[in-house]
Amino acid sequence: MAALNLDSRNVTFEAEYYMATDDAKFQRVKPLLWLWKSVDLTPLGQNPLFGIPLRRVLAGHIFKSVGRNFKCWQNVEFSVGYNMEVGDDVVIHRNVLLDDIGGIELHDNASVSDYVNIYSHTHSVLDGPDVTLRKTVIGRGARLTYHSTILAGSVVSDDALLATHALLRGDIEPHGIAMGLPAKTTRLKLRQPGQTYRVDARILPREPARKANPQFPDPTPNQTRKAEVQAEPPRREVAVGQPD
Repeated sequence: MAALNLDSRNVTFEAEYYMATDDAKFQRVKPLLWLWKSVDLTPLGQNPLFGIPLRRVLAGHIFKSVGRNFKCWQNVEFSVGYNMEVGDDVVIHRNVLLDDIGGIELHDNASVSDYVNIYSHTHSVLDGPDVTLRKTVIGRGARLTYHSTILAGSVVSDDALLATHALLRGDIEPHGIAMGLPAKTTRLKLRQPGQTYRVDARILPREPARKANPQFPDPTPNQTRKAEVQAEPPRREVAVGQPD
């Protein structure tokens, strides 16, 4: 059984259950993704002198595009791999989830820290199979720090930073520092004015959202309402030293 599972034709990926997966594209990259995952679990894959060059070679055959000096550490997961667009000198650290089913762009010198999750699809809160695909874009020199989460369709502009444990469900302007749940831009880096940007969330044209399930072809409407806040009952004070 162990020997049979070395062959990717004998295993099934989660992506093969997705309606949004292009089966022809996925079957082409599936053996390479399985090799990537399998080698990461070995001592050889844990050695950066071997693992990083191997992942760099595999990325060139899996991703939609990849630039020079791509550096990827171990245990990084992709949804399909073939929707990744990666620029030059991009670094991805350990245990990162890249849900690229709707497309992810990582521009030059972007840095993705350990345990970051980047998503490119959302589910309806009323109908789980109602899935919307939105490309997520990370700009030049942007930094996504430890354990942060970027939801589908978000744009992190050039030189922006997302703080540790933050949850981004929108955009960060150039040089912005966003933090919190949900993340808000609270500071701006001190940079020289007049810079040009490749990714500026304020003016970046957005690709239209796509629906993954033909049973739900229309844009998902608002499906929630604000919860009413219940007033807390008054607390009864008990004097110290007196029986209750």
